[in-house]
Amino acid sequence: MRETDALAMQAKLDPEVLEDFIKQNEYYILKSASKITHRFISKSDDEWSIALQAFHQAIEGYAFDKGSFYSFADLVIRRRLIDYRKGQGKFASEVSVDPYVFDTDVENETEDVAIKIAVAEQVSKKSNDDIKLEIEAINQRFHHYGFTFFELSKCSPKAAKTKKSCAIAINYILQNPLLINEIQRTKLLPIKIIEKNVQVPRKILERHRKYIIAAIEILSGEYPNLAEYLRYIREESK
Repeated sequence: MRETDALAMQAKLDPEVLEDFIKQNEYYILKSASKITHRFISKSDDEWSIALQAFHQAIEGYAFDKGSFYSFADLVIRRRLIDYRKGQGKFASEVSVDPYVFDTDVENETEDVAIKIAVAEQVSKKSNDDIKLEIEAINQRFHHYGFTFFELSKCSPKAAKTKKSCAIAINYILQNPLLINEIQRTKLLPIKIIEKNVQVPRKILERHRKYIIAAIEILSGEYPNLAEYLRYIREESK
C-alpha cells in the first residue's frame, strides 16, 4: 500500500487531513489539468476549479481496490475536464505545449532551479503568449538537432558542480561565434574542442549535450523570456 493511497483514504474521513492532502497536491492538480488540456493552467483558469473539484471527487470515490490513487484521480480529472471543455468548445485551438517538460520531484527540489520549473511558474503567471511563442519557436530549432524542448527535463544538470561545468562549456562556445556557426551547421557539439580548451569532463559534455546545445541556441538567439532562466550561465562567466 502506498502512503499516498492511505492518505487519500484518511482524507475521506477526516476534514483536516482532506484539507492538507488537497493543499499538498495543488501542483499535481495543476499539472494534470495542463496535461489534459495541452496548455498551461494556473489557478486563475476555470480548468483549475474543475480539476480541483474532480480531485475532491476522486478522494470521495477512492478505494484500495481501484489501484493507485493518482491513477484514479487522473481518470476522474480527465473525465471532468473533457466534459467541461467539450461543453465550452475549447479543444479546437489550444497551444500544444506539453507541461511535462517542467516535471520535478518537489520533495527533492534544490536551489538548482532549471528552466523547466522556472518557465512553468512564469507561464502560469503571464497573461500573454510571449513565452509560449518562444517555446514553440525554439522547439522548431531543436527538431533539427534530433530532440525537443520537452526532453530538457531529463538532461538538465542537477548537481551544482555539473551545472557549473555546463555553464563553463556554454560560455566558451558563446564567446566563439565560429563554434556557434559550426554547431548550427553540423548539428553536433564539438566535444573534443570544448574538452581541450575548458577542461570540462567529456562525460558531462556527452551526458548533457542536449542541454548545452539548447542553452546555446536560446542565449545566442532572440528568446528573452527563456534566456532569463539561464541567467546563471552568464553570471558564471563574470
